Amino acid sequence: MTQELIDLRISILEGRYADALAIVDDLEQMSKRATLHQIESYLNKALINLIKNQVEERLANSWAASIRDFIREIQKLNLKDNQKTYTINADQWESLIDNELEAAISTASVEVLNGAYTPAQLSKLVDRAQLKQTTQDLLALTYLHSKKDLPLFINDYLTKLPGGSYWNQDI
Repeated sequence: MTQELIDLRISILEGRYADALAIVDDLEQMSKRATLHQIESYLNKALINLIKNQVEERLANSWAASIRDFIREIQKLNLKDNQKTYTINADQWESLIDNELEAAISTASVEVLNGAYTPAQLSKLVDRAQLKQTTQDLLALTYLHSKKDLPLFINDYLTKLPGGSYWNQDI
């Protein structure tokens, strides 16, 4: 990126504005790719915790905290600087979830029941349709609620997951 900024400066100083605009376009694409990469990383981590929840049929407090934090980070990254538009629109998540799901299953195999399953074995246990729906439901909350209120709505949703009612019990 440093080289692109140097080239941009030179293009402007030399009056080559078409070249400068092309460099700006490249920089915008690089920024968008970096944001998408970060979102995919958080999505993968959320999926890992949702897989553990689904297969183990319980909700550990650490999993709930991780899911909540990853969804919050996705919301922050997804909302563009103008606070009005999104990098990923609400109807565009399906392919991203599909792209991350198999990698998440492989990684989750190390964690589910302390590594009791190989990736192939775990893959057969995961209800993909349910997992995708749960993930999309959580991501939909990011379009409906403010940064401040989102954790409360995520917590409410988590109570509907396996073990969620026990996780959210009063003392």
